Amino acid sequence: MLTGGPTGELVGRVERLRRYPVKSLLGEDLPAAEVSTRGLAGDRARALLDLETGRVASAKNPHRWAALLDYSATATADGRVAVTGPDGRAAGEAELSEAFGRKLALIAERPPGAEVERAVPEEVLARGIEAEVPVTVNELGRAAPDGGFFDFAPLHLITSSTLLAVGVEAERYRPNLVLRTEGEGFVENAWVGRELTVGESLRLRIVAPTPRCAVPTLRHGPLPRRTEALRGPAERNRLVPLAGMPALPCAGVYAQVLAPGLIRTGDPVRLDGAPPPGR
Repeated sequence: MLTGGPTGELVGRVERLRRYPVKSLLGEDLPAAEVSTRGLAGDRARALLDLETGRVASAKNPHRWAALLDYSATATADGRVAVTGPDGRAAGEAELSEAFGRKLALIAERPPGAEVERAVPEEVLARGIEAEVPVTVNELGRAAPDGGFFDFAPLHLITSSTLLAVGVEAERYRPNLVLRTEGEGFVENAWVGRELTVGESLRLRIVAPTPRCAVPTLRHGPLPRRTEALRGPAERNRLVPLAGMPALPCAGVYAQVLAPGLIRTGDPVRLDGAPPPGR
């Protein structure tokens, strides 16, 4: 275990900062980032809207949207977003609509009640990504402030201990913060209900384990398909993310922002306070 600090137990350091300017597209590494109550600046600020269904396009339904992970998005300081296709060329709404055979709009405001389709992960494992499997329809951002296209909360963290336990790359889980930790296994499970201080001023509340869908198993740009990214958590880390939900494969944790701040790679991460009752 790492040594303690004056504001709590030092549990790790920020190894990587990741931003995804367009939901379900590949993202970018950053050396530093401002984090507000709406999350990491520029993260999930846009999404592709399927004008036929009125739902946000998401690789959580691989049968329809797995190829979103062939596209990359980068953001500029003035808030603009550039999308690049697998051939390295710029891709706008017209090119994306043609590629997917559906009319798509790149939007910057989350419609009220915005929804995504989520394929049942075990069905995807059993039948493959080409199969049309049962889906659930989920509302975006139930634990996030207005704005942004977050699945649940505005920040997602994962530790090197979890990545080592599963044996896959961080990119597959699409975290905002990858934390270098020394413990073994899924160490961030024990942080749920507690607070973290990152760097000098960013304070986070860890609100839930992150249930995993089929997305980590898919091809991510040059990274090939790897079913271990879901099979590992399914076999070793099934948790109940929120009351009323069944036990699900989990890796990483969701966080809400209590106090904003600037963070950099290498910043210390401290765990504050006592574990909540029952943990």
